[in-house]
Amino acid sequence: MQDVLFEARGPVALITLQRPAQRNAVHRPMADALRSAFERFEADDSLRVAVLHGAGGHFCAGADLAAVADPRLRNELDPAGGPNAPMGPTRMALTKPLIAAIEGYAVAGGLELALLADLRVAAEDAQLGVFCRRWGVPLIDGGTVRLPRLIGMGHALDLILTGRAVGAAEALSMGLVNRVVAHGGALAAAEMLARELAAFPQRCMLADRASAYAQWNLSAPEALCQEGRLGVPIVAAEGAAGAARFTQGHGRHGAADSGR
Repeated sequence: MQDVLFEARGPVALITLQRPAQRNAVHRPMADALRSAFERFEADDSLRVAVLHGAGGHFCAGADLAAVADPRLRNELDPAGGPNAPMGPTRMALTKPLIAAIEGYAVAGGLELALLADLRVAAEDAQLGVFCRRWGVPLIDGGTVRLPRLIGMGHALDLILTGRAVGAAEALSMGLVNRVVAHGGALAAAEMLARELAAFPQRCMLADRASAYAQWNLSAPEALCQEGRLGVPIVAAEGAAGAARFTQGHGRHGAADSGR
């Protein structure tokens, strides 16, 4: 059985973590396969949004600690912090949106995988947390970087220092997840959201996304200038046609506009 499955569903790439007996814990071969899946998504211009989820009722329980003693299976550890992260793709800078569909556990390295996503859809009984705190395993797949940027330092340190479990309702309240749905409904909701994103004019959406990510290390004036550099060319490329559709009555009062 493949550890990672890749399926193109129209403009949406569905990436499935496929070790349900281990709650989709990731060893090195699986990490390599997962990175390859994301590289495939990035390289395919027909795929606009990816959805990452786990088979068997859980998103991901993190790195496979049972593989530590086996040099063939243990996760890659590069003290220089190279591009190949222990969980696979977590040091990639994706250029297209990723949505995580979370059922069950998204903990330790699994939480870090979820943090790679732009958006997170969680089932109402999902559990998130830095469970690796209990075993002396540090966050080396982006957790100490993405978590504070996403939910603020206070909430992030609460999770990082205590390693406590966070339910879906609390995760929603702190901004750790974006949507909460009924048990078993995370994947369907994430796919629906992915198709909504895929239907928008893409150059405009991707330019805005890129500006939002790129502004972190800039002063406000520099970030505003960069926003203009990224966005102004899109006004002619997509915005003018969109404005014309609006004047013709499309997409008013919040209605979807499918004409791209």
